[in-house]
Order: sequence, then structure tokens, then C-alpha cells
Amino acid sequence: MAKKPQTVFVCSECGYESPKWLGQCICGAWNTFREEKVSDTTAAASIMRKLSGHAAGPSKIAEITSLEHSRMDTGVSEMNRVLGGGIVKGSLTLISGEPGIGKSTILLQTAANIARKYGKVLYISGEESPEQIKLRADRIGGLAEELYVFTENELETILETIEEWNPVFFVIDSVQTLYSSRLTSASGSVSQVRACAAEIMRVSKAKGIAAFIVAHVNKSGDLAGPKIVEHLVDTVLNFSGERNHGFRIMRAYKNRFGNTSEIGAFQMTQEGLREIEDLSSSLLEESSKGVEGAVTTAVYEGSRPLILEVQALVAGSGASFGRRSSIGLDSGRLNMIVAVLEKKLGLNFTNRDIYVNVAGGIKPEGTGIDLAAAIAILSAATGKPVADPGMIIIGELGLTGELRGIPGPERIAGEAQRMGFGRILLPMKNREKWHEKGKIEAIGARDILEAVKLSLQD
Repeated sequence: MAKKPQTVFVCSECGYESPKWLGQCICGAWNTFREEKVSDTTAAASIMRKLSGHAAGPSKIAEITSLEHSRMDTGVSEMNRVLGGGIVKGSLTLISGEPGIGKSTILLQTAANIARKYGKVLYISGEESPEQIKLRADRIGGLAEELYVFTENELETILETIEEWNPVFFVIDSVQTLYSSRLTSASGSVSQVRACAAEIMRVSKAKGIAAFIVAHVNKSGDLAGPKIVEHLVDTVLNFSGERNHGFRIMRAYKNRFGNTSEIGAFQMTQEGLREIEDLSSSLLEESSKGVEGAVTTAVYEGSRPLILEVQALVAGSGASFGRRSSIGLDSGRLNMIVAVLEKKLGLNFTNRDIYVNVAGGIKPEGTGIDLAAAIAILSAATGKPVADPGMIIIGELGLTGELRGIPGPERIAGEAQRMGFGRILLPMKNREKWHEKGKIEAIGARDILEAVKLSLQD
């Protein structure tokens, strides 16, 4: 006698399962639980036990043979950079991003490149018709003899097709459109996404086929669906950028075959996504040198230094407490910088609105642009521009007003010198260890007071 499906309540935000309905989930979300029926045969634990290639029992780590991962060239050097040198055979990569950001475009370009070089590639879509995909391929030059398009939503049919065709690479766009006939819930539900992703991973690992799956994002910009999907895959990529802005940034948040500090830069054009090798020049094309509230700074992303501009606007507020808004800079970091400026410089921003923007849609990680943001806010508040438009300002701002050192300032200086900058203002701790012998002049500052005197016009 067949066992009846188990009824559970699943949070649509985090994927938490509960035997009964709850008003608030453990993640803090309210009214997010939906009733779903999950078959035991498709539970994630059962699927994981079916994975091939696992040892029957424990093994001595010293006796395990190390394998060299074979990589495929995507034909897109910026994607190769983010992935760590190319796509590893048998790996599963999850890519996410806002609608219309270019996920399908970059994957179609990649699929065509791999098909031309390595052989048969399947592009499986549950959202678009073959005619729509063909139109995009015509526009971006994504036609290839060995690239095959397949539109299907049923997981079992897709897996049978992969088994029959045995491609070297396949793309599924997107995992939220798939459904398994063994589950009673609708496509896109937590149980469907989890089970479909696990089955795709099983096939990818068992047959050694590299695969990309597209995932939707929720309203907060995070990956939609259960968190277990991110744990299942080998790599998690995020494709970001402003839809009305040409720049697109690809970043790896998880990578079992490479580091997660690299970024890839692209420009959206009518012919598809074009790689940007000299990102610093592109970011500074419309820089506002000599204007109050604009400060040039730099960050180190992976193996490349980036020169970019931080802009600030300080305006009177009609409310009793001013608004704090930032794009590219963490909002908590902005509040901390404003508090330090008020405490150490005796300023009052209580009834003033403060806006900070990292030009170009870049969202740098780390704290290396703290000092630049602080100087930009002061410049906008006082109306005094930076004294030397050819100076780059970098450094982390501490709660006591001191400037803390940042890693790799010499490498940033090399890029700054190439871009024609002559001076760099940085924390004194970095200046004391300075070994750069180039033409750029390094100026050290111990705290925010000293940095203001060295950077802003009198």
C-alpha cells in the first residue's frame, strides 16, 4: 500500500518546515507559511543518498587521490575570471539576478561559445518559446551548430532528454518553472524547487556534465526559494546592476573551485553583453572632478584594483530627523560615518538629509571607502571641493575617529598612477609600510581631523 504524502507547512521566505501552521516564522517573516504535500521518496535526504561517486564508508584523507578539475573555456573572459578559470566539468552553478538584468543573455552567449568549441549543448527554457530564444540568439550572435533549444517544465522529461542526448553542458532557465510529477505542489514552491535542484545536481555529478541553473530573486534581492539550494550547488553567481544603467557586475558568493573575491564587468548593448576589461576608465568617464561632494577613491576586488567615485549630497530636511540614504554603501556603515563626523568634528546633521552614491552602480565590499565617503559628506555640507582633483582617498574609519589600514594599497597606487592620478591619501599605518617607488605621492593621515585638513580646500 502506497504511503500517503506528508503534509507540511513551508515558509516561502526561508524554506523552514513546520508540522503546523505558524503566524510568524523563525526567520521573522509573518504569514509566509503555505501547506504542501511532500512525498518521502523525493525528500532531499533521500536524493542525497542516491548521489554517485560517494565512498561506501570512511576513508583516510591521506589515501584519497587528488583530482585535477578539468575546466571548459566559456569564451567570456570576465566569466572565466569569476569562475576561477572556466567551468569545471560536472559542476552545478546557480546564477541569480533581477528580471531583465541579462542572465539569459549571458548564458545564451556562453552556451553558444561552448557549443562551438566542445560539442553538444542543451539550452532548456521553461519561460520562453524557441522562437523567442532564436530572436535573442540572432541579435547577440548566439547561433551555433551544436546548440539545441528545448522548452519543457516537467523535470522527468528534462532528465530523460539529458540522459538521451548526453550534452557537454546544459542550462536550465529557470528552476522556479520546473515541477516534478511526483510532487503535488505547484511549480515554484519550496518543495518543488528543492527536489528539482537536487535531481539536477544528481544527474550533473553522475554524468560529469557541467550545468547552469537560473534562479529568481525575491523583492529584497535575495535568492528565492529554500536556502538548501545554495548549499547543494558548487557555485552561486549574482548578476547585478541598475536596469537603466549599462554596467553589469557578476560576483561569486560561493565557489568550491575558486575564490569569491573576483568580479566580472559587462556593458549591456544591442548586440548582447560586452566585456569591460578597463573598468576603472569606464567608471571615471563621467567623474565630477573639482565639484563639492565628489571624491575619487579605490577598492581592490579580487585581482583587479578599481578606481571609482563616491558622491554625497547634504540638504535641509523638513522633518525633525534627516533621512540617510545610500547606494553602493551599506546603510549601517553610512550611519556610523555620520555619527563619527558629528562626534569628532562637532557637526550637527540631525535635521539634514544625507545621500551617498557610489557612481556606476558598483557595490564594493569591505571598508576601504569609509574615508572617501566621510570626506564627500563634509565636502557637500561645507561646499568645499577636494583641494586636489588628482588625489585618491582610501582608508577605513574607526569609531574613535582614527584611520585604520587597508590591504594592498601599493597595488591600488599602481592603478591610480596608470589613470593619471598623482597623489593618494591613506591611513598613516599604510604610509609607514609604503614601498611604492613610482611617481605617485603617498600622504598619510592618523585620524579624520588630519584627513580633512589634507584633503578639503580652506
